[in-house]
Amino acid sequence: MAEFLSLSEAVEATVRDGDTVAMEGFTHLIPFAAGHEVIRQNRKRLTLIRMTPDLIYDQLIGMGLVEKVVFSWGGNPGVGSLHRFRDAYENGWPRPLAIEEHSHAAMANAYEAGAAGLPCAIFRGYIGADLPKVNPNIRHIACPFTGETLAAVPSIRPDVAVVHAQRADRDGNVLLEGILGVQKEAVLAAKRSVVSVEEIVEHFGPRSSNAVILPGWTVGKIACVPGGAHPSYAHGYYRRDNAYYRAWDAISRERDSFVAWMKTNVLEKGPEAFAIKARQAE
Repeated sequence: MAEFLSLSEAVEATVRDGDTVAMEGFTHLIPFAAGHEVIRQNRKRLTLIRMTPDLIYDQLIGMGLVEKVVFSWGGNPGVGSLHRFRDAYENGWPRPLAIEEHSHAAMANAYEAGAAGLPCAIFRGYIGADLPKVNPNIRHIACPFTGETLAAVPSIRPDVAVVHAQRADRDGNVLLEGILGVQKEAVLAAKRSVVSVEEIVEHFGPRSSNAVILPGWTVGKIACVPGGAHPSYAHGYYRRDNAYYRAWDAISRERDSFVAWMKTNVLEKGPEAFAIKARQAE
């Protein structure tokens, strides 16, 4: 059953050195505050999974916490490359980085399979693609009924899933709405989970037709962190901070400017800074 804790307590109780961690959120509801708390607690030797690693993974990688990334697209959306990701992979700074690249379809199916407790995902895909040449975890099998050649990848079953959502109620149920990625599947597939939310409410009230509710029995730890998705947006709460994404390109391009920024804006601050940022982005 869900347990309500501060963000620092939730991360401390859930994320361990050497864990496989999925921090999901597609375009919005990206769990930046929780990612920063992982950095402050200096978790080591992590394998990170995410369909679209962007700035938060650039920060985790640049701080030397990550051994491997499993992903299907990586970049600073609308801006360019992830410079800390590239520096780690190409130059081994601050530590060598392994990668495992998939398609979006493969990642989504692998999360679904993990949520269902299956060992692998089987789907139509990778036809004419070169990724199977560099990723041994992409296999092909023959359908036992039709003989059709299908793609197969291992299911994603993280040690920890970390997501951000709009609201939780007092019983630990969690509401997500707006553009959704694989947050639901990540939580259901993981052994443990941390969910940060904009607010805790008595009742969810009216909700959109695409809303997802995670029952309290599927959720591990819940932390109320207003603004916890900044600089991404939270539907119904605040807009995307486009200036932050643009500024990150220059900040992260050089090692010294990156380290200085992380010291000032992450290591020396706490989750309360996100509420201020969210108000500024409204």
